[in-house]
Amino acid sequence: MGQMGKWAFIVGFVICVVAGLLIAESWMYWVLAVLGLIGFMNITGEETKTFLLAAIGLMLSASSVMAIPLIGTAVTAVVANVVAFVAAAVLVVSLKALFEVAKD
Repeated sequence: MGQMGKWAFIVGFVICVVAGLLIAESWMYWVLAVLGLIGFMNITGEETKTFLLAAIGLMLSASSVMAIPLIGTAVTAVVANVVAFVAAAVLVVSLKALFEVAKD
């Protein structure tokens, strides 16, 4: 299962970049969310805090990327795709972490 999660993450990230630059379809967010859910299988319990912290940083900074002159629009589209890709995994990993904390 680890190899599938690893490849889902790589494929999802490549799709985020390509779709952000070339494809502006709403169905792409669903594809990215499903790949993100498959990719979360690659995250171990030890990596949970790092993953969630990095995802929070990504999601908080995503909206401010638009301010970059000339390339802001393209970068914003790519980052929006990355956020859609990571958001599904963040939801599952954060719920898993909450249940782990609550059971102690």
